[in-house]
Amino acid sequence: MALTPRFSLHTLTLAIAASGYSALSMASMGNLGTAYGVMPVDVATAQSLSMFNSQVSSTYYNPSYLTADERGELTSGILHAEQELRSSRSDANGDIVSNAPSQHVLIGMKTNLGSLTRFDHPIYLGFIAGVEKYGKEMLAFSSQTSETGQYLQYGKEPLFLNIGGATPLWRGISAGVSARITLEAAASLDAVSTLGGETSRERLSVNAEPSLKSILGTTVNWGETLCPDESCLFSGWESALTYRTKSASSTSVNSNVIVTQTIPDPGLSLNVATIDSFQPETFSFGTQYVGDGWRVGGSVEQQNWSELEDEFASESVRDQESISPADRIRFKDIMIPRIGGEYQLGEHFAVRGGVAYEESPLETTRNPELNYLDTDKIVVGLGLSATYTKTRLLAYPVRMDIGYQYQQLQERDFTIVDFDGNEQQATADGEIHVISGSITLKF
Repeated sequence: MALTPRFSLHTLTLAIAASGYSALSMASMGNLGTAYGVMPVDVATAQSLSMFNSQVSSTYYNPSYLTADERGELTSGILHAEQELRSSRSDANGDIVSNAPSQHVLIGMKTNLGSLTRFDHPIYLGFIAGVEKYGKEMLAFSSQTSETGQYLQYGKEPLFLNIGGATPLWRGISAGVSARITLEAAASLDAVSTLGGETSRERLSVNAEPSLKSILGTTVNWGETLCPDESCLFSGWESALTYRTKSASSTSVNSNVIVTQTIPDPGLSLNVATIDSFQPETFSFGTQYVGDGWRVGGSVEQQNWSELEDEFASESVRDQESISPADRIRFKDIMIPRIGGEYQLGEHFAVRGGVAYEESPLETTRNPELNYLDTDKIVVGLGLSATYTKTRLLAYPVRMDIGYQYQQLQERDFTIVDFDGNEQQATADGEIHVISGSITLKF
């Protein structure tokens, strides 16, 4: 092993692999819920109606809406996202930075635990999980610098896992809490090495612990709250407010290496700390109006990405402390508006759609060594549901959903700086196609 920064990255990869991670070239500072949408309804409405989705994805978007449907639910599905992320530089036209698909298998369940108690008060519990590459990759993880450009929020998505509960509080008012689960891995390595890189007496210990980040939500059905006995001006209106704390997967490695005839005991200490899949602190407010066989609504979401600067300041792979203050990467807090609607086509079918505009949180366009790329984007979705109320075997309806989403990444100019300090101008843009389907059984 060569005692250079490559050694620290090799050590990091070894520790990640030993703790159950899969080291990949294109993971992201994102997750399934924010990049595309969890369930087909979320994909199809560009997440505009996600705060009022009674399916198990509400554990991420608005856990209090688990109370909207009293029945239990078992859901399974898949999501496939085709990405073409480009960076057109002065020495090449239309370079594709990444086109690796994101492919998730989804499973979720919701049930009422109130029947376990002597009180006639419902308590709903739900969980949902999404695993990359159709279940073959539990956790995608990557932390790297680049001299050609890398996209901030797209690529392989890590394990998406949420669990939460909700209960009605008072007429039309419900509250819920859930947890987003990530892993924090720590490794310690001691070894003796020759100048040729042959190691001996290696001792490696790895610990991985779950990290729980809370999500809080509350929903108000204004009609049931203000005029429960008769129709009034507020009938059909619902509003929701949610809060998500920031979260990230992280890995830290402490190693000590003795090199024969070169570095004696106590050896050379190497420390690596890195994060991936960062999700900012988020505040969301949404409202919808439910009519006779239709509904329309929207939401506004504030994401506090400026906190990522502090996270980068404490990690060693994307070492920002060694860079001059003028060249350090900067992020800004953003506001994302979304609007969508749904229409019931008779008893069995429903069609829905939505649109959103997402501003890039990346403020700087020149980020030496990191060379992050990120652009504003327009998101459009469309979907269809089919509900079969009578089947030969099942006592409750079966629902099938399909959703499609198109994301257009707007052009944005960047300055790419390689490791020797040479600069090139590049224009980032791209497009993403997402298709998602699910089957939901009620019980």
